[in-house]
Amino acid sequence: MIHRRLLRPALAVALCVFFYAFIWTNLPLQFKKQTNSKAGSVTAQNETSKAAEMDDKHQYFTRNLSEDKTPSNITDEKQRSISIGSTAIKLAKKTNSSVTRILTSKVTKAKVYQTSAGHITTGDDNTGKMVNMTAIPPLDINSFVKAPEWGFEDTYVRDPHPRKTTCQQSLRNSKDEEFQKSFIPDIQLFMQKNHLNLSVWNKLAHFNNPFGFMGYNYSVVQDSVKLIPDLKDFQLLPVPPTDKEGCIRCAVVGTGGILNGSRKGKEIDSHDYVFRVNGAVLKGFEEDVGNKTSVYVHTAHSLTSARPTLKKYGFTDIPADEGIKYVFIPEGLRDYYWLQGLYQKTKVPGGQFRNYRPLRNYPANFDVSKFYVLHPDFLRYVRIRFMLSKQLHGRYWRHYRPTNGAFTMFLALQTCDIVDAYGFITADHAKYSNYYYERFSKTRVIFFINHDYSLEIKTWKRLHDANIIRLYQGKEDTQKNGDKI
Repeated sequence: MIHRRLLRPALAVALCVFFYAFIWTNLPLQFKKQTNSKAGSVTAQNETSKAAEMDDKHQYFTRNLSEDKTPSNITDEKQRSISIGSTAIKLAKKTNSSVTRILTSKVTKAKVYQTSAGHITTGDDNTGKMVNMTAIPPLDINSFVKAPEWGFEDTYVRDPHPRKTTCQQSLRNSKDEEFQKSFIPDIQLFMQKNHLNLSVWNKLAHFNNPFGFMGYNYSVVQDSVKLIPDLKDFQLLPVPPTDKEGCIRCAVVGTGGILNGSRKGKEIDSHDYVFRVNGAVLKGFEEDVGNKTSVYVHTAHSLTSARPTLKKYGFTDIPADEGIKYVFIPEGLRDYYWLQGLYQKTKVPGGQFRNYRPLRNYPANFDVSKFYVLHPDFLRYVRIRFMLSKQLHGRYWRHYRPTNGAFTMFLALQTCDIVDAYGFITADHAKYSNYYYERFSKTRVIFFINHDYSLEIKTWKRLHDANIIRLYQGKEDTQKNGDKI
C-alpha cells in the first residue's frame, strides 16, 4: 500500500525533473537564437548604414528647410511587414568599367541590378541567374497614415548619356556644399519605352504618383510607356553655336503676379532658352513676360483646363514656337491614358479624359520627337532631395507634390548652366495678385494641401542666396542688385 501511495508523487516528481531538464537544456539554444537574431538585426542595420554612406549624394539641401524626418507609420500589419521586409541594402560591385548597384527586396524576392548605364535586369537571390518575375500585388495607399520609407527611395536610374559642360560659370561648379551633395548631374530625366519592366515596376510600385505607381496596374501603365519612342536628342537643349564659353543661359518663367508691371519681357527673351509652364498667357503681356518659349511644361489637366479658364485673359493656345520642346509631367494614371491617345492619335481609352483627343490640344506643328515625358525617378529626386515637405508626415501625405513650376525649375537646373527665375512665389507674395495676367483683379495665393508653398518660398530664396539661380524678387530687388543677366 505504501508503495502504491508513493507511486503517484514519484511519477509527478519524475515528470517535473524531466520537463525541467528539457527546458534547461533548450533554454541556452533559444537564448542563443534570440541573441543571434538581435545581432543579425544590428548587422543588417549597420550594413544598410554603410551602404547609404557609399552613395555620396543625400538629401542635404532640404535638411535646413524641413527638419523633421519622414517616419514610416503604417496602420495595416501586412503593409507593416512589407515596409520592414523591403529595406534595401545597396552594395557596390565593379563590373568591367561600370558600377552595378544591387537592391535586395524581400517583397520582390529578387535582386535588381542597376548599372551606371541605366540597364536593368533581374536575378535570383542566390544564383544571380535570370528569372521570370511577376508584378507585386498593388499596395493599398490608404493603409499608410504617413509617407512610408522603404530604404531605396533615394536610388535612381542614371542617364547613360549625361550632359557635360565646359561653361566655367555653370551652376554645376557651385561651391555650395549642400547643393553639390544633393545634385545628381546624370539623373535620368525622361522616360523611354525600354525603361519599364517588371524589375523596375516592383521598385516604383512602392511610391505614390507621380513618384511611382503605388496602387496601379502594371499592364495599364506599360501599355502607355511602351509607346514612348527613344529620344532623338539625348540633350534637351544644345549649347548655342554662338556661345564661345559653351554656356546655356535659361529663363524659367512662372505665372506669379510679381511679374505684373515688371517690364521684364525683353530680359526674359534675351536668354538662349525660355521655359514656361501651365497657363502661359503671352498675348498682351509681352512687355512683362516676353513672348519666346523654348520649353513648355504641362500635365494633361493643365493643358485641358487652360483654354476654358484663361480665355477671358486672351489665352487661345499654348506656345507653338518653331523648334519648341514639350515636356509632360505624368502626375497620375489619367496622364498615362492620355499618352496612349497622343501616341496612337486616337481617343483616350480610359480615365478622367476618356474619349478626349489629345492631339487637338497641341498646335498643328506638334512634333512627337520633341515631346518628352518626365521620369518618375526624376520627380522623386526633386521631392526627396530638394522639396521634402513636412506635409509628408501627416494624413494627407499622398496629396503632396511639388508644383509644376518647381519641377520646371529643377528641369532647368539639370539642363542649363545659368538659370534666371521669374514669376515664382516669394515671401511677400501677398503684395501681388495670384497671377500676372490678373491686371484688373487681385486674387490671393491659397495654400492648398497638395503643395507646400512655404517650402518653395524658402527653396527659391535659398538657391538665390547661394548664387545657383537668380530669382526675380520684385522691382526693389532689381534696383538693388542691378539688371544684369
